[in-house]
Amino acid sequence: MLKKDNIPGLLVNGHRFELESLDSDPLLNRISEWDYPIFDLKEQAKDLILSQMCYKIFHEVGLFEAFKIPVHEFLNYCHALESGYREKPYHNRMHAADVLQGVYYLTSQPIPGFTQIPSDATDSPLHKTSESSCSNASLAHRPSFAAEASYGVLGANYPALELMALYAAAAMHDYDHPGRTNAFLVATYAPQAVLYNDRSVLENHHAAAAWNLFLSRPEFNFLCHLDTAEFKRFRFLVIELILATDLKRHFEIVAEFNAKANEDEAPGIDWMSEADRLLAMNMCIKLADINGPCKRHDIHVQWTHRIAEEFYEQGDEEADLGLQVSPYMDRKNPQLAKLQESFITHLVAPLCNAYGEGGLLPGIWEDEPETSDENDSSDETDTIVSRRDSEDVTSSGENTSKADAKPGPRPLAQRKVRCLQTIHLRDNYDYWVEVYKRELEAEEKEKAKREAEEQKEMKDAEEKKDGDEAEMETIEEEAIQRLSPTVSTGNC
Repeated sequence: MLKKDNIPGLLVNGHRFELESLDSDPLLNRISEWDYPIFDLKEQAKDLILSQMCYKIFHEVGLFEAFKIPVHEFLNYCHALESGYREKPYHNRMHAADVLQGVYYLTSQPIPGFTQIPSDATDSPLHKTSESSCSNASLAHRPSFAAEASYGVLGANYPALELMALYAAAAMHDYDHPGRTNAFLVATYAPQAVLYNDRSVLENHHAAAAWNLFLSRPEFNFLCHLDTAEFKRFRFLVIELILATDLKRHFEIVAEFNAKANEDEAPGIDWMSEADRLLAMNMCIKLADINGPCKRHDIHVQWTHRIAEEFYEQGDEEADLGLQVSPYMDRKNPQLAKLQESFITHLVAPLCNAYGEGGLLPGIWEDEPETSDENDSSDETDTIVSRRDSEDVTSSGENTSKADAKPGPRPLAQRKVRCLQTIHLRDNYDYWVEVYKRELEAEEKEKAKREAEEQKEMKDAEEKKDGDEAEMETIEEEAIQRLSPTVSTGNC
């Protein structure tokens, strides 16, 4: 059991943390939900949202016991950390808490067909016995969902130290974020850009500043029971994971993961390899970091408006400095739907699809309805269809009819995996595409209206000009007639 210093609560910088209340809090007890009500938690926890989330997850996973973490020092650091997050619309302590909850979900929830390594191969506190965890399980994971209709847990394949590093990195990953992009900091020669030579400026700053905070006071040292080698390994992992959140490295990391897990002849993830485990962790924290489009629509929209406002604030400053306003950051010309459509298409979807195809997304097995191939309208974008290797189908052909005659689950070829992330991603993408389509139609109508008005104005001007010219000719003729001498006739 977690030792709570034998007192009902801990006082941290003027805030009392009632540990027993946190253990039983209804909102915090929902951390195993993908569509976690993070905005409700912000209303309840207010400025303590990150420290409360940190405590809950470390307690839930068993990391306090695994590393003999002193709770007071842990909360001292977590509260100082959350206090260092600025009050920005998006990159704030609530975002950090959301990313932390995201990596917890991805590492703790059941994954259909996931190969969990034997319990004696890891000291992970998340190791759970499942059908896919056995003494002769392969240590190289390939994304084949047809091997068995069982479940495994991603976090069970990580040593406890690496799991703790992943959670710590999530909490630290945007520490002291100024609400401006790397490109802006480089363009304005910000001190951080100069210090880090324009490379992964924010990510280097987040990692360095968070570690500087940790090392600044002895009462922040919740890692006091790690030996030197463990501490160095932990620090290395946290830094690597934070640096992986730089979107400039996005395609590099996704391509490396695909080459390892998804491409033809890919060797699969070797869970005994530190490099392979780090690659999978990089993908995990990246997905949690940009998870907005993978969340339920109402949650996604709230995050969308927050990042848009932060972008507009940068655009305002760019205009004040005489710089060209960055794309999507001009509040006078909002392009929210186009921004989200592009963000999903180029960043979120490739990441989420690679992670899912690699067999790492939590979900549930589902039986597909018995329909003919012609009538099968299953949407491959929101499900991962279970597959069989061709040799397995051939070798088991003789037994198929016997298996079909028995009651029980459908044959694996008729089963699929249902993942909330891909379902929400498709729904949100379709929403923004439709909004963007309506905006374009409205723009076309407005453009046509303006053109019609301009043509009418031109026509009216031409008609007025013609009328003026005709009137002028009449006036001139009348004037000539008045000025002409009168010819009189008389007798000679």
